Amino acid sequence: MIDLKRLREHPQETIDLIAKKDPSFNAQLLYELDQQIRTMTHEVEELRHQKNELARSAKQGLTPEIREQSIQTGKQIDEKQTRINALEKEFSELYLSCPNLPDAHLPVGGKEANKVVSTWSEQPHFSFTPKNHVEIATALGWIDFEAAARMTGTNFALYKGEGVALLYRLVMFMLGHNSKYGYTPVLPPYLVTEKSLEVASNFPKFKDQVYSVTADQLYLTPTAEVNLTNLYRDHIFSADQLPVRMTSWTSCFRREAGGYGGQERGLIRIHQFEKVELYTICEPAHAAQEHERMLACAESILQQLGLHYRVSILAAQDCSFPSAKTYDIEVWLAGQKQYYEVSSVSNCTDFQARRGLIRYKKQQDSKTELVYTLNGSSLALSRLMVAILENYQQPDGTVVLPEVLRNPVPTI
Repeated sequence: MIDLKRLREHPQETIDLIAKKDPSFNAQLLYELDQQIRTMTHEVEELRHQKNELARSAKQGLTPEIREQSIQTGKQIDEKQTRINALEKEFSELYLSCPNLPDAHLPVGGKEANKVVSTWSEQPHFSFTPKNHVEIATALGWIDFEAAARMTGTNFALYKGEGVALLYRLVMFMLGHNSKYGYTPVLPPYLVTEKSLEVASNFPKFKDQVYSVTADQLYLTPTAEVNLTNLYRDHIFSADQLPVRMTSWTSCFRREAGGYGGQERGLIRIHQFEKVELYTICEPAHAAQEHERMLACAESILQQLGLHYRVSILAAQDCSFPSAKTYDIEVWLAGQKQYYEVSSVSNCTDFQARRGLIRYKKQQDSKTELVYTLNGSSLALSRLMVAILENYQQPDGTVVLPEVLRNPVPTI
């Protein structure tokens, strides 16, 4: 959630920033509702003060005039409080749907305004026409999409044999790599509560994209970001305990409402996928530095795998709902002949911390302040599998794995 104090003290500047992120969001209404609630709350307090004064006067002698005035004042309090309750409900729903404020220096616009800030290596060249990963993996017997569709439905994958081995080697390689960067491994439950999703900013805005276990009022996690955000919910750190850096491998589940294009078949966009996540909790003053550290950690994986990629700074409207600033890492997929995102590295400022009351104290006797949270994929394994299959394919249909995956897998 955004800082209401900023909205109250700098309304137009804040409203303009929100519009830069999401032009469809009615930030003006959010401001007006807050003003109405505050004004009416003050009026109710004044009326209650008047009622108390009338009660004190009545002790000296209850007259018909005092009695009638007290009754009318009570009715006014009830009417205004009923109105306040309705306004607060409307405000709360709108407030939870308000996106984080974007960094003031982000490009204006949507995807078309994203700016490439760096590239690494070059696109691979082939002496033959490269196949897509579906053809390669099916022929090798590494992935069976038809079997997955029979047992579950479309847009799921079933890994077999060497496909399973490759997936697990990638996971262990990434967890070991992230540990060297100072990120502590965490393996959370895959089921989360509605409150956990609200704290991480997935609810209420993206409720239709999450799988629910209705009987138990639980949900399958759409990303380990949800779990790691809630690990320290309602917690107060001391400054010397920060930063907290974590890495987590989970299966992720997303309904991804809407259709899939023909070019996004196979592993490009599926309902269940593996992902290794990076997550940092830090003091606000260190967030920019932690953001760059997280980006470097994710990039290093692709460099060691020898995969060509580019890094873009996202324009305001393309940043995720809780993000103030995001870098996208897009890897080149030879069979698709285009770039696809394998990581979004985001600084969410105090947006999630405010929802989850994650705070810290600079000194033992100082007041509590909100921390900043940052997250990034490190990396999305389904698309990384696509990149390895398509970019390292051979003319005979085999795949030569990057050297780092042929060596013994590092321990965590």
